[in-house]
Amino acid sequence: MTNQQDISVVLRAIRASLNLTQEQLAERLGVSFATVNRWEGGSNMPQKAARTTIASLAAEAGIDMTNPTADSMDAAAGVTRRRRASTAAAPSTKPMEQMLWDAACSIRGEKDAPKFKDYLLPLLFLKRLSDVFDDEIARLAEDYGERDTALEIAESDHSLLRFYLPPEARWGAISGREAIEWPLNDKGQSTRPKDIGEHLTKAVRAVVKQNPQLSGVIDVVDFAAERNGERDINPAKLRLVVETFSDPRYRLGLADVQPDFLGRAYEYLLRKFAEGSGQSAGEFFTPTEVGFLMAHIMRPRPGEDCHDYACGSAGLLVKLQLVARELDPTAKVPLKLTGQELQAESYAVAQMNGIIHDMEIEIARGDTMINPKFRTNEGKVRGHDIVVANPMWNQPFAPDVFANDPFDRFRTAGGVTTGKGDWAWLQHTLACLNDHGRAAVVLDTGAVTRGSGSKNEDRERNIRKWFVDRDLIDGVILLPDNLFYNTSAAGVIVVLNKRKSAARKDKIVLLNASKRLMKGKPKNYIPEDAIRPLAAAYLKGEPVESEIAVITRQRAEEADYNLSPSRWVGQADEATHRSIKDIVADVIQLDGQMRIVDASLAKLLARL
Repeated sequence: MTNQQDISVVLRAIRASLNLTQEQLAERLGVSFATVNRWEGGSNMPQKAARTTIASLAAEAGIDMTNPTADSMDAAAGVTRRRRASTAAAPSTKPMEQMLWDAACSIRGEKDAPKFKDYLLPLLFLKRLSDVFDDEIARLAEDYGERDTALEIAESDHSLLRFYLPPEARWGAISGREAIEWPLNDKGQSTRPKDIGEHLTKAVRAVVKQNPQLSGVIDVVDFAAERNGERDINPAKLRLVVETFSDPRYRLGLADVQPDFLGRAYEYLLRKFAEGSGQSAGEFFTPTEVGFLMAHIMRPRPGEDCHDYACGSAGLLVKLQLVARELDPTAKVPLKLTGQELQAESYAVAQMNGIIHDMEIEIARGDTMINPKFRTNEGKVRGHDIVVANPMWNQPFAPDVFANDPFDRFRTAGGVTTGKGDWAWLQHTLACLNDHGRAAVVLDTGAVTRGSGSKNEDRERNIRKWFVDRDLIDGVILLPDNLFYNTSAAGVIVVLNKRKSAARKDKIVLLNASKRLMKGKPKNYIPEDAIRPLAAAYLKGEPVESEIAVITRQRAEEADYNLSPSRWVGQADEATHRSIKDIVADVIQLDGQMRIVDASLAKLLARL
């Protein structure tokens, strides 16, 4: 096993011979699923101790380390597919959820619910960085004999680690379980912080100094901030949070949790904040099941360029990559993920989300509608293979501002809208797609109905007509009520496609997902086991009674471009329609039968 290709083939041969999934192989090797996945994918090489363990397992499986069979590649892939089709439960997120909520409760009362994330998420992120740092030092210690030597080597060459953490930023020092020597300042005084708040602020600043790419990500709050002579967060309560994160059951290292496992726990925390924070929560959280439904409908392929121009916490982009890995678990090429976000807080959360999930996401800050950041060398809006977004619904739109749009997104795509900005977002989406691009955008239900049937010319209706006439709308999905945290109203996913398949040309697929609704508190949800069947039914594009209707462009025109699935799904087919003459004849016949029944009943009553 002299190179990564040999390692990859050997690991697949072992799995094929022993009929192991990647999770089961990871357990046998004492590493995480993510590590095995990277080894098999060729993105990195196991260290000496791990290679010894692999050799032992290969001997057990009867694998010739110098000549593993080529058939093992396909056989191992079959075991991977079996893993994905299996009903075996994934690692439970409950312990992680409990840790996060315990931590939030530790400072409840100190900050309003929406502000919890500003303090807890950087701490969660710092704990993750510290645990991964410890894992990487332990890996180096396997090669160099002991931890102290590994630390010295890492301190002299930070490139050996993903992120280098100085001593004061390591969790052992933060929790007080390890003593460190604090340097002296210019006056010869110790720089030791007086409490945990000062320590955490010093720690995150030290991390940013060593890792400049984390600037604006981990150092977004001052844990020692004061107002009117009082700390924003009491150090005693902050200490409780640190102690909660220090519980050994909640370790966040490479061998402890899969990236997706940690990310889902992280989303749980966002959701809990959203439940108590009203409308502002919807700005940074799209329900998990909605994001996965969009990703499964998009079916991203390795290397595709994916963009979210209102990315919030980057959850939709993360889900695209997770689904891409599920569809092709052996792919070595990741998606190219880019996003734009206006709010500084959400920008920082998006950066953390990408790193926590072990993904590279390029995030730019700015107002997308006024100043889209991702452009070509000629200054035009850059085209992408996939666009996903959940922009603000019913956002006020000033037509005068965009009458002379420098990117020409509106005038040439149906005109400038008035009032609501929903179709302006879809026009921007279209500008973000390349010649074969596809998109899924979440909007208010009114976006697909407003103006239809009106005697007056309506701008939104006219823009819908423009999209339909050019066969750009692949479909509309009606989501259940009370799903989103910023509204109890239902939403829709509008799917665009600039290069439809022959079978879908001049057709629009309308899916009503409301029957999949599960009641919940405080919000309803679509169960996880319904996501893939819904996406598969949509992609198949055939009518399903009470769930999917497929209409032609002509029928859309006849309905004055009302594209609401609730209008179409469940309607009887034209072949079952009856003429008024036949209906009147039946009514007359029924009336005659009723008269006969009344006469018979009168005779019976007369005898009494």
